[in-house]
Amino acid sequence: MKQLGTSTHFSTAYHPEMDGQTERLNQCLEQYLRSLYFLKPKGWAKLLPQAEWWYNTSFHYAIGMTPFKAMYGYPPQEMSWEGSLVVHSVQELLQDREHTSKLLQEQLLKAQERMKFYADRNRTEREFQIGDWVYLKLQPYMQTSVALRRNLKLAARFYGPYRIMAKIGLVAYKLLLPPTTKIHHVFHVSLLKKKIGDGVITSMDPPELTDDRQLKVFLAMVLDKRMVKRNNQAVTQLLI
Repeated sequence: MKQLGTSTHFSTAYHPEMDGQTERLNQCLEQYLRSLYFLKPKGWAKLLPQAEWWYNTSFHYAIGMTPFKAMYGYPPQEMSWEGSLVVHSVQELLQDREHTSKLLQEQLLKAQERMKFYADRNRTEREFQIGDWVYLKLQPYMQTSVALRRNLKLAARFYGPYRIMAKIGLVAYKLLLPPTTKIHHVFHVSLLKKKIGDGVITSMDPPELTDDRQLKVFLAMVLDKRMVKRNNQAVTQLLI
């Protein structure tokens, strides 16, 4: 990878997967093929070239054009026909493609409406201003880089409050985190909850960690000592 000039870039705060473009491509193709299989369970394999054509002729915002144009240098040409053709088999092929395309559009539209319905059920409109104090919700897999948790069920859901330093885009905010935390300081709006009133803080700042992301422990006093048996060996336990 070094000889090819490929460098490593860290992912965003709440996205552990690095190859997001491939995952998005797989999701789109799975949804497209699922609609094909639902409509024609016995003949969907013959429509794989059409699925490939669909993806290669779709506009990609990442490159600002279709993959077809990026590959060949000119936009793709759609097949169009009017009336009857001389070759009957070609006319049947075009009619079948047009019919399948309309059915796919209906199925994909239903899938989009269904996904939007379930996503909107747990979505609330919220907006914060620079200087507001908010609580930060951390997922269990993210807390392993902030605090050492042996039992994730007992981990705190929210930390803070923290002050909003800047607004990044439309739905992301930059927080003023303690210098000991080892996570990215930009979070999605869905992970923030506004602090209301001057009540008692429910959760303190995340514990301080060492350089190897282990919980930093300060020994105060040894109160008691006992010997226990572990795997047929004597082990000393200390009460700190």
